[in-house]
Amino acid sequence: MISECLKPFSNNVFPTATFNLGPQAVTLPHRDAANVPYGWCAITALGNYDPKKGGHIYLWDLQMVIEFPPGSTILIPSAVVTHGNTPVQAGEKRQSFTQYCAGSLMHWHAFGFRTMATLLTEDPDLKNTLYTTSEERWRQALGYFSKATDLPRDLDAALASS
Repeated sequence: MISECLKPFSNNVFPTATFNLGPQAVTLPHRDAANVPYGWCAITALGNYDPKKGGHIYLWDLQMVIEFPPGSTILIPSAVVTHGNTPVQAGEKRQSFTQYCAGSLMHWHAFGFRTMATLLTEDPDLKNTLYTTSEERWRQALGYFSKATDLPRDLDAALASS
């Protein structure tokens, strides 16, 4: 059993972080399929570039292109929303800092800090309990997200519980 969890940063909800140091970091349209699908991914733009001319983040599925100046952070469910960024101008620098949760960490926790192979050997009934139908998993995952109309109520509930 793991007695201590090593985190990249103290007082941070994200268990994983990646730096893309460029010097002109560009990502093509992609989904981060290894990330937990119902989790947020925090993407922060770094560098020195003109955000009017490049470095935009785009959310392909939502048909959105967003100016993304250095120092900006956006939270997206990166496993389910296709995203990327546009190039910056010659001589400019763009890097990124991304924080997220790998889906395999959630499996590791749900499996009692064991691999799937060990779980199948030691507790096949738990495996069957954990694996519901894909329809049930999608419904549960969608329940983690707020609808725009529910945001004021959800904020009040979060503030009341803190």
